[in-house]
Amino acid sequence: MSKPAEPKIYHIVHADRLPSIIADGFLWCDAEIVRRSPPGTTIGMNNIKQRRLKELMLNSHPNLYVGDCVPFYFCPRSIMLYLLSQANDPELVYRDGQGPIIHMEANLNSTVAWAEQLGYRWAFTLSNAGARYFEDRADLAQLDEINWGAVQNNGWGYSGVPQSVKEGKQAEFLVENSFPWSLISRIGVHSRLIYNQVREALHDVAHQPEVEIKNEWYY
Repeated sequence: MSKPAEPKIYHIVHADRLPSIIADGFLWCDAEIVRRSPPGTTIGMNNIKQRRLKELMLNSHPNLYVGDCVPFYFCPRSIMLYLLSQANDPELVYRDGQGPIIHMEANLNSTVAWAEQLGYRWAFTLSNAGARYFEDRADLAQLDEINWGAVQNNGWGYSGVPQSVKEGKQAEFLVENSFPWSLISRIGVHSRLIYNQVREALHDVAHQPEVEIKNEWYY
């Protein structure tokens, strides 16, 4: 499968973090979140976050840690979301399932144009940027190296699926330091309850992404 003509990228976050994102006007990398300690629930695995902050650097940008970048997937319904939905991994602190998690969607090409205009470094990985063996690229001409079939594969959990599919589905896009709220084009949610919560947070906000209940983005 070849890359989409207009690839989309997706950041997942707990819905209660949305007001602080709107107030700041940015999504922050984990390093900035640690420094700023914004209100809202932190999701993810602490040991992996620490590895991304202190150990894992990008080959395409020496001295730039993964944790210094805002992370995105190239698809909704990520493997990380599945782990959150199961809420049984011993390394997870967050245990409230996928219901409160929202997907923020943006356009990859618009994001790269914004980053390059302001001098922010960016890259994409061919697998999970929290693993010790990922490869990264910083050239859009190399996007075909992503396993797009794996990215779009929602049957990755079945027996017999190659490990390469599971790894390829976890490809990430990373942008240095921060990501502007103004580039979020759509927010996908799991339920009417969270839809209403998001709409309330967007009341009187200048930038209004489309908000949709997207059950197909969830497990």
